[in-house]
Formats: sequence, structure tokens, C-alpha cells
Amino acid sequence: METFQDKVAVITGGGSGLGLAMARRFAREGMRLVLADVQADALAGAVAEFEAAGTPVLGVRCDVSRQADVDALRDAALDRFGKVHVLCNNAGVAPGGLAWESTLEDWQWCLGVNVYGVIHGLRSFVPHLIAQNEPAHIVNTASVAGLLSPPGMAIYCVSKHAVVTLTECLHHDLASKTDLVKASVLCPAYVPTGISDSERNRPAELRNAPREPTPDDLAREEALRHAVKSGRITADDVAERVFEAVRDERFYILTHQKIKGAIETRMQDILLERAPTDTSRPKK
Repeated sequence: METFQDKVAVITGGGSGLGLAMARRFAREGMRLVLADVQADALAGAVAEFEAAGTPVLGVRCDVSRQADVDALRDAALDRFGKVHVLCNNAGVAPGGLAWESTLEDWQWCLGVNVYGVIHGLRSFVPHLIAQNEPAHIVNTASVAGLLSPPGMAIYCVSKHAVVTLTECLHHDLASKTDLVKASVLCPAYVPTGISDSERNRPAELRNAPREPTPDDLAREEALRHAVKSGRITADDVAERVFEAVRDERFYILTHQKIKGAIETRMQDILLERAPTDTSRPKK
């Protein structure tokens, strides 16, 4: 995409974290915003911020795990602004734990938001973007967890690996139909956002039965919070790279360059048919 002034960006998970940072970056280019979030207070605060700055903005409360909610988001965006030019399927949650310990509710919640949220976004918006016959761009938020397989993150990695391959397939599918709609997959490592506290937005029907956390539970939660908070690349830094990728029509968005060594190790594991290397451990 070459021009952004008065174009329309739809961003899920737009009330906080990476989504809000993307919205701020697109707003600097003069774009109109449609922000979707399941957390009503965060969404209201984000909308108020942009309204105060004079940015045309629409807030839509949306549970991306529900197709009907995403269809309603699309309809609201078109009713308000008439067109959509950038779609950021960004909403995400991050449960952790050993592969065999995750409950069915954990799986349903994580896959519902992280995978089906993207699926629903594509099903709702892509036909319109193609029919619109104007330059447009889709950004799907995955993670380096979609390119690696560290311990203690099976459920999250499954969801993000799905987003990576879904977006790769989307790239080919779009190319077979149009040269105006492009796609990117965002694969950040640790960034200081609220992702480690995503449990706050888990639906009541998918909450686990109350139990005393084990020492392993507490250690994993603390490790995740520490890793997220210690990230040296900010949400604003990631948003800048997202904007550049949309502008330059770049597919892979790898925000943390030092992680490429771990990705290369995993690729070599596959090509050499050896057991997976634990790239989360420091090299000796």
C-alpha cells in the first residue's frame, strides 16, 4: 500500500497492547480506525483517546471466537466508513503449562481466540476486500512461538503455528485471485504488554475449576510475566514494523532479530531429522 490517508484499519484486540500500538501508528498516517476488543473498559479508553485526538474511530465490543461477533464487526465497519483497507487479526491469549495438563477448556479458549479468531476474520472480511478492488492488507498476529516449540507452551505454540501456516496459505490463495490484497504474519518474541494477564478475559464457561496452584504453576506464571515485562522491544516498536510491512508489502514480520538463530536451529532439526533442540536453554 502506498497511501494511508483516510483509509480504514480494523484491529482486533485493539483496546490495549499491540493492537492499541498499531492503532496509534496507523492514526499517525491519517487512517480511520475500527477497534474491536472483548474488554469493554479497555476499548472505551482507547476510543476516548482517539476521539480526543480527532481521529475518526469506531469501537465494537467483539469476541473473536464467535463468527457472529466478527460478522457484526465487519458490518459495523462498513456501515460507518464504507470500506476496509487494513485488517489486523490481532486478538490473542496465552495460557501455558505441560502438554498433558492443559484442560479442554484451556484448549477451547486458546484455539477459539488465537486460531478461530483469525479464521473468522478472514471469512468475514476477505471476500469484501477482494470485491472492493482496491489495495488492501491483512496482518495476522502469530508469534515466534509459531516458529519454535519450547517446553511448557504446547497449547500456545499449537495456536501460533496454526496462524503462521494459515497466513502462508492465505498468501498463495490471495495471489491466485488478486494482486491488490496482500498478507503479512507478525511473529514477535516477548513484548511488554498485558498478554501474560489474558486470563482476565477468559469467558466464565471456559474457566477451570478453582484449585490451589502448584509450585510449578506459580513458577511458570512468574517466568512468563518476567519474560514479557523484560522485553526490550516495545509495543510501539512492533507497531512501527507492522506499518513498514504493510507499506512495503513484506510477508514475514520478525521483530526480534536475535531469535533467528533459534529458528534456524529448529529448521536444521527438521532437515537433519534429529530430535528437537530446546532453544529456550542458554547455549553452553
